[in-house]
Amino acid sequence: MKNLILILFLIPFLTFAQSDVPEEYWIDDTDFEQKVSGGAFDETDIVVVEFWAEFNKENCFNEWEQLDVPYYRVDISKAPQAKKKYRVRMAPTIMIFNQGSKEKVFKAGLDLLLPTDLNEIQESIIEINKASKFE
Repeated sequence: MKNLILILFLIPFLTFAQSDVPEEYWIDDTDFEQKVSGGAFDETDIVVVEFWAEFNKENCFNEWEQLDVPYYRVDISKAPQAKKKYRVRMAPTIMIFNQGSKEKVFKAGLDLLLPTDLNEIQESIIEINKASKFE
Protein backbone atom coordinates (compact mmCIF):
# COMPACT_ATOMS: atom_id res chain seq x y z
CA MET A 1 0.00 0.00 0.00
CA LYS A 2 2.84 2.39 0.83
CA ASN A 3 4.42 1.71 -2.58
CA LEU A 4 1.16 2.49 -4.35
CA ILE A 5 0.84 5.80 -2.52
CA LEU A 6 4.45 6.66 -3.35
CA ILE A 7 3.93 5.87 -7.04
CA LEU A 8 0.75 7.94 -7.20
CA PHE A 9 2.59 10.81 -5.52
CA LEU A 10 5.52 10.66 -7.98
CA ILE A 11 3.57 10.39 -11.25
CA PRO A 12 2.93 14.16 -11.62
CA PHE A 13 6.60 14.93 -10.99
CA LEU A 14 7.81 12.36 -13.52
CA THR A 15 5.42 13.70 -16.15
CA PHE A 16 6.59 17.26 -15.56
CA ALA A 17 10.26 16.25 -15.67
CA GLN A 18 9.86 14.58 -19.06
CA SER A 19 8.41 17.66 -20.71
CA ASP A 20 10.57 20.16 -18.85
CA VAL A 21 12.68 21.46 -21.73
CA PRO A 22 14.06 25.00 -21.39
CA GLU A 23 12.28 27.64 -23.46
CA GLU A 24 15.25 28.24 -25.81
CA TYR A 25 14.97 24.66 -27.10
CA TRP A 26 11.36 25.06 -28.27
CA ILE A 27 10.92 26.08 -31.91
CA ASP A 28 7.92 26.62 -34.17
CA ASP A 29 7.21 27.51 -37.81
CA THR A 30 8.79 30.96 -37.45
CA ASP A 31 12.29 29.63 -36.74
CA PHE A 32 12.18 25.94 -37.68
CA GLU A 33 14.12 26.11 -40.96
CA GLN A 34 16.75 28.45 -39.54
CA LYS A 35 17.40 26.17 -36.56
CA VAL A 36 17.65 22.91 -38.50
CA SER A 37 19.73 24.31 -41.35
CA GLY A 38 22.95 23.87 -39.38
CA GLY A 39 26.08 25.88 -39.89
CA ALA A 40 25.34 27.98 -36.84
CA PHE A 41 27.18 25.55 -34.61
CA ASP A 42 30.95 25.26 -34.32
CA GLU A 43 31.45 21.52 -34.36
CA THR A 44 28.50 20.03 -36.23
CA ASP A 45 25.82 20.70 -38.80
CA ILE A 46 23.69 17.97 -37.24
CA VAL A 47 20.56 18.95 -35.32
CA VAL A 48 18.05 16.69 -33.56
CA VAL A 49 14.39 17.73 -33.44
CA GLU A 50 11.56 16.11 -31.51
CA PHE A 51 8.02 16.71 -32.71
CA TRP A 52 6.06 16.72 -29.47
CA ALA A 53 2.37 16.77 -28.52
CA GLU A 54 0.65 17.67 -25.28
CA PHE A 55 -1.62 14.62 -25.51
CA ASN A 56 1.40 12.29 -25.41
CA LYS A 57 3.85 14.21 -23.25
CA GLU A 58 4.36 11.17 -21.00
CA ASN A 59 6.17 9.40 -23.85
CA CYS A 60 8.48 12.21 -24.91
CA PHE A 61 12.22 11.74 -25.24
CA ASN A 62 13.79 12.82 -21.95
CA GLU A 63 17.54 12.29 -22.41
CA TRP A 64 18.30 15.52 -24.29
CA GLU A 65 21.12 16.55 -22.00
CA GLN A 66 23.11 13.48 -23.02
CA LEU A 67 23.05 14.23 -26.76
CA ASP A 68 26.25 15.77 -28.07
CA VAL A 69 24.56 17.82 -30.80
CA PRO A 70 22.04 20.69 -30.70
CA TYR A 71 18.44 19.62 -30.11
CA TYR A 72 15.06 21.27 -30.29
CA ARG A 73 11.49 20.36 -29.47
CA VAL A 74 8.52 21.34 -31.64
CA ASP A 75 4.96 21.43 -30.33
CA ILE A 76 3.08 20.13 -33.38
CA SER A 77 0.10 22.35 -32.56
CA LYS A 78 2.35 25.42 -32.96
CA ALA A 79 4.17 24.28 -36.10
CA PRO A 80 1.57 23.09 -38.62
CA GLN A 81 3.77 23.94 -41.61
CA ALA A 82 6.75 21.93 -40.35
CA LYS A 83 4.42 19.08 -39.34
CA LYS A 84 2.99 19.00 -42.86
CA LYS A 85 6.31 19.45 -44.68
CA TYR A 86 7.99 16.59 -42.80
CA ARG A 87 4.84 14.42 -42.76
CA VAL A 88 4.69 14.02 -39.00
CA ARG A 89 1.78 11.72 -38.20
CA MET A 90 2.69 10.58 -34.68
CA ALA A 91 4.15 12.25 -31.64
CA PRO A 92 6.76 11.86 -30.50
CA THR A 93 8.73 11.78 -33.73
CA ILE A 94 12.47 12.46 -33.66
CA MET A 95 14.29 13.64 -36.77
CA ILE A 96 17.99 14.06 -37.30
CA PHE A 97 18.91 16.82 -39.74
CA ASN A 98 22.27 17.39 -41.40
CA GLN A 99 22.68 20.88 -42.90
CA GLY A 100 18.90 21.20 -43.11
CA SER A 101 18.31 17.84 -44.80
CA LYS A 102 16.32 15.19 -43.00
CA GLU A 103 18.61 12.17 -42.54
CA LYS A 104 16.93 9.85 -40.03
CA VAL A 105 13.47 9.52 -38.50
CA PHE A 106 12.30 7.73 -35.35
CA LYS A 107 8.55 7.81 -34.83
CA ALA A 108 6.12 6.48 -32.29
CA GLY A 109 4.03 3.49 -33.18
CA LEU A 110 0.31 3.02 -32.77
CA ASP A 111 0.95 2.48 -29.06
CA LEU A 112 2.32 6.09 -28.97
CA LEU A 113 5.67 4.85 -27.65
CA LEU A 114 8.94 5.87 -29.27
CA PRO A 115 10.75 2.65 -30.22
CA THR A 116 14.26 4.03 -29.84
CA ASP A 117 16.68 5.01 -27.13
CA LEU A 118 19.60 7.34 -26.58
CA ASN A 119 22.16 4.82 -27.87
CA GLU A 120 20.37 4.31 -31.18
CA ILE A 121 20.05 8.07 -31.70
CA GLN A 122 23.74 8.61 -30.85
CA GLU A 123 24.76 5.82 -33.24
CA SER A 124 22.73 7.45 -36.02
CA ILE A 125 24.37 10.80 -35.35
CA ILE A 126 27.84 9.22 -35.54
CA GLU A 127 26.91 7.43 -38.76
CA ILE A 128 25.57 10.61 -40.37
CA ASN A 129 28.64 12.55 -39.24
CA LYS A 130 31.00 9.98 -40.75
CA ALA A 131 29.07 9.87 -44.02
CA SER A 132 29.26 13.64 -44.39
CA LYS A 133 33.04 13.83 -43.92
CA PHE A 134 35.25 13.88 -46.99
CA GLU A 135 38.47 12.02 -46.36
